[in-house]
Amino acid sequence: MTKPIRFDSTGLAPVVIQDAATNEVLTVAYMNAASYQLTCETGEVWLWSRSRQSLWHKGATSGHTQRVIEIRLDCDQDALVVRVEPRGPACHTGATSCFFNQVFPLPEKPATIEAKASAGIPADGPAPPIAPPEVKLVPHSALELGILLDELYELIRDRQAKRPEGAYTTYLFTAGLDKILKKVGEEASETIIAAKNDQRPELAAEIADLLYHLLVLMAARNLTPHDVAEVLRSRAGKRRPLPE
Repeated sequence: MTKPIRFDSTGLAPVVIQDAATNEVLTVAYMNAASYQLTCETGEVWLWSRSRQSLWHKGATSGHTQRVIEIRLDCDQDALVVRVEPRGPACHTGATSCFFNQVFPLPEKPATIEAKASAGIPADGPAPPIAPPEVKLVPHSALELGILLDELYELIRDRQAKRPEGAYTTYLFTAGLDKILKKVGEEASETIIAAKNDQRPELAAEIADLLYHLLVLMAARNLTPHDVAEVLRSRAGKRRPLPE
């Protein structure tokens, strides 16, 4: 008999998603009863987004879905391991796994390896004591912006599909492409004016409005953040010719 999952007081259970072939941990997320049922029925990973408070089909917009190989329940029946066959990177940054930041032990620099050799210490021997690097917290990093834009895009696609009454996004999709394009133009103009006035809070607000309307435009034309990221990635390190 299958053991029941013990969801917490908010109806959620933590989920560790693991590559079934390599055993690499890809990401950690949450499931509720509905997303667990969809995962079992479709054979692909469905999760619950705590930030959007909605169901989330992993990879639905990027194409990087995850085929379920096996699901395991822990001894307390309140956490899951989902072993998958990933169809592309698991992380929104394009990395295979979300866990790519090594914080301990600290990776050795080439200079440290050379110093070991000079001192007659084997390369795999104990490293000389080093002070840990200063940890700098960046509250508003480019990575954070990327995560927020990804979540906002998912919300916009949800609004596009469900068209909840009274939502501004519903109004834009109902009005059609010309209205969306008009709003993009207006927000671009307002961004320029705010920049000329050198008002940082106003400029930040106008840029946020512009980014939102650009994401609506992308959804309307069935373009995803992954498509744009691929273009930016292809341009990385390449010098583009100056316009004539």
